[in-house]
Amino acid sequence: MAKRIDVSGLSAYYGSHKAIDDISMTVEPRSVTAFIGPSGCGKSTFLRTLNRMHEVTPGGRVEGKVMLDDENLYGSGVDPVAVRRTVGMVFQRPNPFPTMSIFDNVAAGLRLNGSYKKSELKDIVERSLKGANLWNEVKDRLNKPGSGLSGGQQQRLCIARAIAVEPQVLLMDEPCSALDPISTLAIEDLIGELKERFTIVIVTHNMQQAARVSDRTAFFNLAAVGQPGKLVEIDETERIFSNPSVQATEDYISGRFG
Repeated sequence: MAKRIDVSGLSAYYGSHKAIDDISMTVEPRSVTAFIGPSGCGKSTFLRTLNRMHEVTPGGRVEGKVMLDDENLYGSGVDPVAVRRTVGMVFQRPNPFPTMSIFDNVAAGLRLNGSYKKSELKDIVERSLKGANLWNEVKDRLNKPGSGLSGGQQQRLCIARAIAVEPQVLLMDEPCSALDPISTLAIEDLIGELKERFTIVIVTHNMQQAARVSDRTAFFNLAAVGQPGKLVEIDETERIFSNPSVQATEDYISGRFG
């Protein structure tokens, strides 16, 4: 069951530098929420706080609360590794494990998290590759290296790896920025299918992509260089792109800055 995210009063730091300031928002289950805004305004930092990847960076810490349904992901005694199983992540550049086969790439997280019979693993890998719309392209070469796939296929392989462990939420940090237009379209179509099962949050610099794939859009901005990023507004995507509440949002979307 896909879960709802409630963020309240969240600030993130790198050492003494505050990267984002006092962000509160709700992400509905089984929906796509897009984060847009100029470079350096904290979109990716905020995305990484949603599965505790931010604290992997030296000096990375947060204040505030991230609730996944009724669990505080930053509560005492919460295991960050368990959080990252529940809240999966797909990165900007496809990062299949280069020495592993296509099959082993998808199975990697499963093997880390538990013991499966060979037949179970086979079924889950097939299901995950089908879920990532990749099965038909790779079913005859599952033992070949994942690094031998095209860029778009590698990104779908990474999505298959992420969904194999059945997360509740899928975070995507500019998943199409390294891809050609045809591969980008394949990933966008896939996002539309995956939201039937997962809560999806995506960071994108592509306004058209945000408009195409998301149900809600959040606009982030900096008050000034060196200041922390802030959430300016979040609303239904159609409204953000046609009639935003804040002038800065309209200026950014129309290309007047950023």
